[in-house]
Amino acid sequence: MKIDLHVHTDASDGTEPVSVVFDRAKDLGLDVLAITDHDTVSHWAASAEASERTGLGLVPGIEITTRAVFTGEDGHTHKVGMHMLAYLPDPTNVALVKRLDETVNSRIIRLQEITDRIAKDYSLTWQDVLDQVQVGATLGRPSVADALVANGHFVERGEVFEKLWFKGSPYYVPNREVPDPREAIELINAAGGVAVLAHPLARGYKPAHENDYPQAHFESLIEAGLAGFEVYHPEIGADVQPWLLDLTTRHDLIVTGSSDYHGVTGKPNELGQCTTAPEMLERIIDQATGSKPVNLEL
Repeated sequence: MKIDLHVHTDASDGTEPVSVVFDRAKDLGLDVLAITDHDTVSHWAASAEASERTGLGLVPGIEITTRAVFTGEDGHTHKVGMHMLAYLPDPTNVALVKRLDETVNSRIIRLQEITDRIAKDYSLTWQDVLDQVQVGATLGRPSVADALVANGHFVERGEVFEKLWFKGSPYYVPNREVPDPREAIELINAAGGVAVLAHPLARGYKPAHENDYPQAHFESLIEAGLAGFEVYHPEIGADVQPWLLDLTTRHDLIVTGSSDYHGVTGKPNELGQCTTAPEMLERIIDQATGSKPVNLEL
């Protein structure tokens, strides 16, 4: 069974609608998808319809934006963006819905500031950014990147991220008005979902030495109710995976693998590039009380 538990559509920063994603997944021989758009459940209904139409199993999910502030093993304070995958929560849970709405609004304010900064050096307006987004979709930096590509400044999304949003870039604005990881975990668990940390140590914060990996911080998230780690991901290096696997083994956590697919033109990640073992998906389903998978029997 081929299971991909981290996939995006144009409900957030993916480039393809739900129906196209499911059709491509079927053509590639996948069996189960988790559609996990950023800070929204707007894709859930369309995903359920596509699941029934294609015969593929669906695990409804959300990728929740968080920002961590912690003292690292090096003794320094770090401020790091982290993404929390929420599998099978109750999409009507009042506290969760309220926090997602707040996050989406803060995303808009952040991107407007990013756009204003970039517009000092490139031809770019806020309307240019909005023109790249489906109505009702969650906005993110890829929308800004797509607008810059459409305006002829760059060739593709990846070039924008590489050249404009490097460490210390004047065009970068952090997500400040979002939950910290512990709050996100508590919200997910209270909504009957299962919390898994997305692409740990793959971006934003990866110390040069294993001794400086944020073990104490990760263990504090486990104590808060984190259920697992996305260990297999196109951006997680082979040097990091053994450390993550040791951590998950010691705490008997769920281990997932996912493509983080954003569409053929979104990023180079392909559907099914990294996958999750069926027994790990079973653990997610067994732990969840908020909602049920669609068209899926293990």
